[in-house]
Amino acid sequence: MNGAPHHKVRLAIFASGTGTNAQKIIDYFRAHPTIQVGLIVCNKAGAGVLSIASREGIPHILIDKEKFFRGNAYVDELKGSGIDFIVLAGFLWKVPAALVSTWHKRIINIHPALLPKFGGKGLYGHHVHEAVINSGDTESGITIHYVDEIYDHGAPIFQEKVIIEEGDTPETLAKKIQILEHLHFPRIIEKVIEEKQNS
Repeated sequence: MNGAPHHKVRLAIFASGTGTNAQKIIDYFRAHPTIQVGLIVCNKAGAGVLSIASREGIPHILIDKEKFFRGNAYVDELKGSGIDFIVLAGFLWKVPAALVSTWHKRIINIHPALLPKFGGKGLYGHHVHEAVINSGDTESGITIHYVDEIYDHGAPIFQEKVIIEEGDTPETLAKKIQILEHLHFPRIIEKVIEEKQNS
């Protein structure tokens, strides 16, 4: 392709489930001039995100718990794929220190609540929405944040709120949150990468 920049920023998407956020990110960057999704990393055989990877022609790695936590954390494989930036899109394992230090301030996550509330081990997916509804809070939302060695702890980048209405259930709240995720996550990934490229 003539006139293309020498090196596109290559994203790895880490996901554990159906991959709805992964699909939105892939769609967003499909024809992007400077950023591309170069790898899908999954910890669950049979997860929907692996079907997305094969349909989109994106290489994938199915990771093993032992190697991830007690081996090299797949640093060599990620480097071998030329990965510049990591995005967690519904990835349920804690990220090992080896990855956090190698891609310092280049790993971001999306959490389906307004951190620091409703974060930490075990608070993911419907568990988060149940906890929020049960708390009686009148708002929830999404938090996009840098990843460090502690669950849902890294510096926040972006938050967007949604009102919890009377009669909302964990299921209806989940739908509202997913709309926010799909709307904002790809755009914020782009913004963070472009700011890093220009700094």
